[in-house]
Amino acid sequence: MEIKNKKVLVTGADGFIGSHLIEQLLREECEVRAFTYYNSFNLWGWLDSFSKEKLGQIEIFAGDIRDSNRVRQAVSGVDIIFHLAAIVGIPYSYYSPESYIDTNIKGTLNILQSAMASKVEKVMVTSTSEVYGTARYVPIDEKHPRQGQSPYSATKIGADNMAESFYRSFDLPVVIARPFNTYGPRQSARAVIPTIITQLLSGSEKIRLGSLFPTRDLVFVKDVAEGFVRIAESDKVIGEEINIATQMEISIKDLAQKLIDIINPRAKIDIDDQRIRPRNSEVERLLGSNSKIIKLTNWRPKYSLEEGLRETVEWFGNKDNLKLYKSGIYNV
Repeated sequence: MEIKNKKVLVTGADGFIGSHLIEQLLREECEVRAFTYYNSFNLWGWLDSFSKEKLGQIEIFAGDIRDSNRVRQAVSGVDIIFHLAAIVGIPYSYYSPESYIDTNIKGTLNILQSAMASKVEKVMVTSTSEVYGTARYVPIDEKHPRQGQSPYSATKIGADNMAESFYRSFDLPVVIARPFNTYGPRQSARAVIPTIITQLLSGSEKIRLGSLFPTRDLVFVKDVAEGFVRIAESDKVIGEEINIATQMEISIKDLAQKLIDIINPRAKIDIDDQRIRPRNSEVERLLGSNSKIIKLTNWRPKYSLEEGLRETVEWFGNKDNLKLYKSGIYNV
């Protein structure tokens, strides 16, 4: 599929990955409709940080992914859907699982039904490596068992299964894109890398963290955005689940030390029990296989971990960006 000049809808466009995907799609010369979360302040999330020139190339569409009527309006007339809208914080899902069901499962259902009614050419549903839970084998390929180790991951498993069912039941042209641990500029404070960086940049020499020994497969957000586009272009992906992974892992402890070495070598790590997940909920190891995406597309990760971390630190180091984060509290 030639993506140039296609009319595309991005849900969750105001978020971390969504805003970077918007930029990638503009570079690909797509006609972009950005579905943002309606609020009375008329805030467009990270899209508000875009230049007037860039915003002028985007159709902003405010709504709520849980509202089936508004979703139908958003989907009308588009060729491709990139569905990213979701509630993503794992700790908060322990407190408010119902909201995750409404947004992550019912919101995905609204997209699928609307896409079917509008005869959309391709629907890309965004999954997460959290659906795999702790690795039973590595590297984790797309056949790995699903394990709902948090309410968040359970709802993403449900959303993925709903998408698969629409492909199998109604021949809806669906593909499930499954990024591993995405990081980079604009990431929310609930994630580990912004947590470490903002504490270090605020001058703290005691970096509060939870469990240090889980490992993660970290993918720079610009690589993830390009991965979405390369998957969308491929004619071999309909009905498939596809990891976006580097096939490398690092422990939280080693990750923290890398950032300490970059920003403030005097800092030390301090364990904060409040930040430790329930024992059976912690995902101890994530190391993804990227053989499928390499086989089906021409995608390869372009950023090394060191390159991605340095670009991320540089972005957070801008005082206008850093002031948006509250480093002194634990963000769930």
